[in-house]
Amino acid sequence: MTDKTPAISPTEDSFDLTIRNGRISNADNTFHADIGIKNGVITAIAKNLPKGAKDVDATGLWVLPGGIDSHTHIEQLSGMGVMCADDFYSGTVSAAFGGTTSILSFAAQHRKDRVKDVLEDYTRRAQEKAVIDYGFHLILTNPDEETLSRDLPDVIRDGVTSLKVYMTYDALKLDDCQLLDVLAVAGEHGAMVMLHAENHDMIRWIARRLLENGHIAPKYHAIAHDALAESEATHRAITLSRLVDVPVLIVHVAGSETVEIIRQARNLGASVYAESCPQYLFLQAEDIDRDGMEGAKFCCSPPPGDVRSQEAIWQGLKDGTLAVYSSDHAPYRFDGSGKLPKGEQTSFKEMANGVPGVELRLPLLFSEGVMKGRLTIEEFVALTSTNHAHMYGMASRKGSIQIGLDADLVLWDPEHKAQVAASKLHDNVGYTPYEGRTLQGWPVQVYSRGRCVVKDNTLQVERGSGQFIARDRPAPVVQRTGTSPGRNLFRRLTQLETFKK
Repeated sequence: MTDKTPAISPTEDSFDLTIRNGRISNADNTFHADIGIKNGVITAIAKNLPKGAKDVDATGLWVLPGGIDSHTHIEQLSGMGVMCADDFYSGTVSAAFGGTTSILSFAAQHRKDRVKDVLEDYTRRAQEKAVIDYGFHLILTNPDEETLSRDLPDVIRDGVTSLKVYMTYDALKLDDCQLLDVLAVAGEHGAMVMLHAENHDMIRWIARRLLENGHIAPKYHAIAHDALAESEATHRAITLSRLVDVPVLIVHVAGSETVEIIRQARNLGASVYAESCPQYLFLQAEDIDRDGMEGAKFCCSPPPGDVRSQEAIWQGLKDGTLAVYSSDHAPYRFDGSGKLPKGEQTSFKEMANGVPGVELRLPLLFSEGVMKGRLTIEEFVALTSTNHAHMYGMASRKGSIQIGLDADLVLWDPEHKAQVAASKLHDNVGYTPYEGRTLQGWPVQVYSRGRCVVKDNTLQVERGSGQFIARDRPAPVVQRTGTSPGRNLFRRLTQLETFKK
């Protein structure tokens, strides 16, 4: 930890809010100073600032940039036709209580949907309900000519500069040729492509044999989603991205072999980035092997692995192979509306897939990473906020405590101990896979654009007070370089009109 206070003088004679005496950490340094805020923006960082209209004493607390969760499923209809338990009110309230001040959620196109209609629908719902700032990734399932030539360029220009595609699930998957089409358009117009990388046919082949032999319990989900399905698809996704020289981000990385494939590809110069999630640090495959249907509460894809996989995820977060840490909040209730559409007879192929985690994402990593010495506080900030801002085109507003950026700030009490209980959380799920864990370190005050959102364990803002984040081109897209000398030839060829025709 360093203690180098920036040589920044007050730029305002008075502030709407001053946060003083805090220990401030960004992704690159730690220092003690006061923060002056005017009109929702940080306008001064220095010691002994004048009092603001509101003055907050942060003595003994860590002042960190607000968390950015760039992987959440909120008020989204799944490919199986199941609606998430959280809408944009409960989902963003839960995020805020966990120290997150901005979310990127998915606007899901299903096969027959028009992209414009999808985004208008999600925007309307978020505007009415969200209590923190939000943006969208487009889930793309129908890359037809109209979508590729008109709709995608339009939404990218309007600030939705990332999209997600699937390599598995019957209702969502694209084939390799379609993936290349999407990658080419994203590369031309400056968007980040996120991939759910699992080999569809491997999973389908294993699952069919399990079901034919009467193996329907939740634990067989983990068997069907063999770790090789993730590692093979990840290698293939990277290869496709190298062919067209377009950066990609592999989401929710789970397995040790997948981490190593990404690391090796990056060492070879591939523009591949990756994220992981709490479930791959704090859950294991054995959690799904529980009596009755209890294992369904731990069912997600890819499934958690073993201790070796957990250690690989920790190392990947530490060395930069895994650049962002997101929740993949996929909230489904443990009843007929979500996990158990056929009650006790629900097979592992029929239950809603995913686990909740938006509220506990940061406290889990702070407690088990920072407080136990596995991560520095600066690494924590990078993984939970700063890297997300750069990865998804928000760094001009979010992700750091700097003059001119939004005053998204969270005051953490490193001495606060809390026992996890679903009854204390603010989502609409009704259970948590982390029930009973004791965590040290907790976000006790949360500010979004200078507004106090959470204080004294109470929500301080109204529904609909969050704002849409129109995003710039992601940094990896702006800064991309050729993945190998041979790709420069392909790029020249694709620019020829005769090649395009």
